[in-house]
Amino acid sequence: MMELLIVFCSAAWLGILTSISPCLLATNIAVVSFLSKKIAHPFMVFLSGFAYTLGRMVAYAALGWIIISSLLSVPQVAQFLQKYMVRALGPLLIITGLFLLEIITVKLPGISLSQKHLNKFMESGAPGAFLLGLLFALAFCPVSAALFFGSLIPLALNSKGGSLLPFIYGIGTGLPVLGLAVAVALGVTSMSHWFHKIRKLELYTRRITGGIFILVGLYYTGVYILRLF
Repeated sequence: MMELLIVFCSAAWLGILTSISPCLLATNIAVVSFLSKKIAHPFMVFLSGFAYTLGRMVAYAALGWIIISSLLSVPQVAQFLQKYMVRALGPLLIITGLFLLEIITVKLPGISLSQKHLNKFMESGAPGAFLLGLLFALAFCPVSAALFFGSLIPLALNSKGGSLLPFIYGIGTGLPVLGLAVAVALGVTSMSHWFHKIRKLELYTRRITGGIFILVGLYYTGVYILRLF
């Protein structure tokens, strides 16, 4: 039971770290700030912010569930993963840690919308904000891709509660964005001030998490590949 709780907390933490990673944090703040300028009523700002958050959560949860279910539904693949996944986990964690520490950097193609298309999404209210969240969630940057594909998916494949982890991860990604939407709805206007505070917090948490990933990855590599222990 304790092991399952640790796995669930790990999935939620990966989601939170994804949401406050540099590329996604800037996007989330920009979208929520834009919502506050386009919508006058505070409750509607919150509602649209919640819809945007929900879109991100659904995208991550659905994508993770599809990947995990597809891999485990094929007996040969399931047997292969059961045999070798624990060995691959060490190197994957090390690589993810190197991405988090920005020792390895890769430029991925992103999704950009013109002001005209962004206005159309915003003018559609909550449904448009939901679709916008869905769209932006699938525009992975290196850090979010490393956390999702390099940590969450292997963790889910190697855990008893694997199919639930993408949904917990999705909730984790939504919590910081929902917090921003609540702040804007309550009249917090100086988003730049909070941006710098969250960015500074993200830098420390990402480095600590990256270091932990590398240490755990080295341990797994030593135990299951090099047989040192």
